Amino acid sequence: MWYEWRPYVPVSERRRKAEREMRRLQKKGHPVSPVVIEGRTIAHTFWGKSWCDNLERYSDFSNRLPRGRTYVRNGSVVDLQVAPGNVAALVSGSELYKVAVKVAPVPKARWSSVCHDCAGAIDSLVELLQGRFSKGVMERICQQRTGLFPCPDEIAFSCSCPDWASMCKHVAAVLYGIGRRLDEKPELLFKLRMVDENDLIAKAGSGLPLSKTSPSADRVLAGQELSELFGLEMGDPETAVDPDQQARSRTRPRVSKNKPPVASADLGRPQVAASLPPDEQ
Repeated sequence: MWYEWRPYVPVSERRRKAEREMRRLQKKGHPVSPVVIEGRTIAHTFWGKSWCDNLERYSDFSNRLPRGRTYVRNGSVVDLQVAPGNVAALVSGSELYKVAVKVAPVPKARWSSVCHDCAGAIDSLVELLQGRFSKGVMERICQQRTGLFPCPDEIAFSCSCPDWASMCKHVAAVLYGIGRRLDEKPELLFKLRMVDENDLIAKAGSGLPLSKTSPSADRVLAGQELSELFGLEMGDPETAVDPDQQARSRTRPRVSKNKPPVASADLGRPQVAASLPPDEQ
């Protein structure tokens, strides 16, 4: 009968069936993106952990989340696609079930408040996506109902399985799968909540005006101090030779203005300095 539990299908058999279905979908051009977890830890980064912690704060989900963790760990989420406000997934159970998760966008007023509170505290997009910022910023982003992570009433989901519960184990597995996906691509959270992550860093450094004053005289190194510090010979800038002039001088023959040119008949004779006294010549 329709209300009876379906017979148990071993994990290995579910995986084989899912792999066959995935190959069929790939041949049709469907981009397959499974959730792969090694070990028991679902998420390792700030964004992934924060998503999973947010799920576990809500008592409405508590009775179904443990089965979802088991499913996502054993590779049952064979495809998960994140789009603005929507997640579509395929989960391997007794059959291959379709799961849809819809997440409401962050209200504009809330997003503006988050950006205002974090202004100047996040220096770069890299720092933001890697979750490398102060504890205050972390707490502000993760605040319940006023932060970036959704509340239960901001999430709607459905599954093609026959489970009567609003959140079945397949949906729970997909929700944890989103946390795992944020480990790999944290920017997907902003895509899912339909906000621009660059807004959080638009005012970075706005509280740090550029200095318009020159350094004091006692903090400026003179030329002699520089030469002693780096072992360089500092020349007089007024007597420095123009590089172009120096290059031209190397290409022209030098003719002495004080000595007459030597005749060809005298080329073989030894030349004696004219400055020697007569008895030493």
